[in-house]
Amino acid sequence: MPKINSITRILVTGGSGMVGSYVKQVFNDAECILTDLADLNICDRDSVMIAVEKTSPGLVLHLAAATDVDRCETDRDWARKVNVTGTENVVSACKNNGVKLVFLSSAAVFDGSKPLPYIEADKTGPLNFYGKTKLEAEGIIASRLKDYFIIRAGWMVGGGGKDVKFVGKIARMMAGSNSIKAVNDKFGSLTYAKDLLACTGKLIERGSPGLYHMANHGMVSRYDIALEIKNILGLNKVEIVPVSSSVFPLPAPRGRSEAMENSRLKEIGLDGMRNWKDALRDYLLNDYSGVSAK
Repeated sequence: MPKINSITRILVTGGSGMVGSYVKQVFNDAECILTDLADLNICDRDSVMIAVEKTSPGLVLHLAAATDVDRCETDRDWARKVNVTGTENVVSACKNNGVKLVFLSSAAVFDGSKPLPYIEADKTGPLNFYGKTKLEAEGIIASRLKDYFIIRAGWMVGGGGKDVKFVGKIARMMAGSNSIKAVNDKFGSLTYAKDLLACTGKLIERGSPGLYHMANHGMVSRYDIALEIKNILGLNKVEIVPVSSSVFPLPAPRGRSEAMENSRLKEIGLDGMRNWKDALRDYLLNDYSGVSAK
């Protein structure tokens, strides 16, 4: 597991989420202070200031976010309050106390029209309000801080029992159904949370601040992922039916692709992210406990 130079204490927002569940395991050489809304309301500026001043971390790992894309679309005040105002508060506290910041962003900052995976230099243009708030938060960080790492992740995988994203949902559905529908006309990249944290640790150790894409290698559809889950878990009796995204109408618009390439990580020789199939297999067989292979 990575050692982050002289950083001995990490303050984590959103510490009870999918990514937060791996922080202590990955950064086991540091004291990790995990907080969530009950412990630290990032929307309350004074609370954030006090928390950073009191704990004196060498790094703030800002994971807390409104990540329900469809709720963000229909409840924009909530999305802005958490993703923009909350990030502003964290940035202010880091700036005032000279603390490094790691911010978890998203491929939703792009419009999804590019046929190839997105790189960091590509033009942004989010289609939904969630993506707009993440892009605005990125801008706040880049304009106010020098010692920061903006990490754009793909479709998140991880959390074990906390997994409420696509992989966890589909795996649970397969356990109780003989037929599953999965969208085959939208594409993205998986990001295994454990891989993301390990790669982030190496990046911080290198001391190369800035914006990075951090996804497991490969451009895939939800249908591709469902087929691989079936294969890994040995659920041979389950039929995976490919369907158009129009079958599942949602409040928030999505582009055709959220696939990413780790261009900047490759440039500096730190792209330690695995192929998506290897990462998914590792997760399902060693970390996810919702479904047993049959």
